[in-house]
Amino acid sequence: MATWFGGKAEGAKDVEIWASTFDGKKWSEPKVFGTEPGQPCWNPVLFKSAKGTLFLWYKAGPKPDNWTGYVRTSADNGKTWTKPEMMPSTFMGPVRAKPIQLANGTILAGTSWESYRNWVPFVDRSTDEGKTWKRSNPFPVPEKFNQIQPALFEAKDGKIVVLMRSRNPLTVCRSESKDGGETFSPAEETSLANPSSGIDCVRTKEGDVFLIYNPTSVLRTPISLARSTDDGKTWKKVADLETEPGEFSYPAIIESSAGTLEITYTWKRTHIKHQSVDPKKLRS
Repeated sequence: MATWFGGKAEGAKDVEIWASTFDGKKWSEPKVFGTEPGQPCWNPVLFKSAKGTLFLWYKAGPKPDNWTGYVRTSADNGKTWTKPEMMPSTFMGPVRAKPIQLANGTILAGTSWESYRNWVPFVDRSTDEGKTWKRSNPFPVPEKFNQIQPALFEAKDGKIVVLMRSRNPLTVCRSESKDGGETFSPAEETSLANPSSGIDCVRTKEGDVFLIYNPTSVLRTPISLARSTDDGKTWKKVADLETEPGEFSYPAIIESSAGTLEITYTWKRTHIKHQSVDPKKLRS
């Protein structure tokens, strides 16, 4: 299943949340899954918990500094859904990238606030299947601000690693938690250039971490995959998914039950593109 926001333009009052499902041969006709009369919708996120609950989180409101979060759930793999439910003020579920779930059932969702002059990342933590949430400390780069939209993975040693976009500096930034996502270290710059655009990552069953991102500080092209074998300390770019002029952005990446990397991203702001990649072919 894939989900996105679409309408006349980002932030336009007709923007709604759309979704489509893939049966292995074709994608279904897109349907509206979230709407707010007179207001734009934003940044939907899908996640299936270990207990089988399928979550759809999204936001609605004039702009990111005054979003309201909404959530819908499905107990039958997306055939039927609950009605949209407003989340408590300032809580909105994962703000762009999917959450992760630990072995003890804890769900960790990367979130952030985009206030005047200051973008700040957090991680929200739920121990009751998404019913209630507790927020971590903020963890921007010291003396540099504007990191948002954290993407998470669990390292081999049990630490929680967070990667996020940043507009100061124009690199991917990294933070860690040693206590299961309750608190995080101050974020640090990495060597990965990024033009303050969305990223996502996944740690595969084989232990490799794959990052999808724009590897430049200037444009949202190309869009590429990088691989890390040391829990995100070092990276090697292993594939370019798009290289032509235009914008390729807002990516999502998961590992399927078959071990493939299933990827979606915005294609030139006109379509959603899906690619399936065999990670074994990216190793060298």
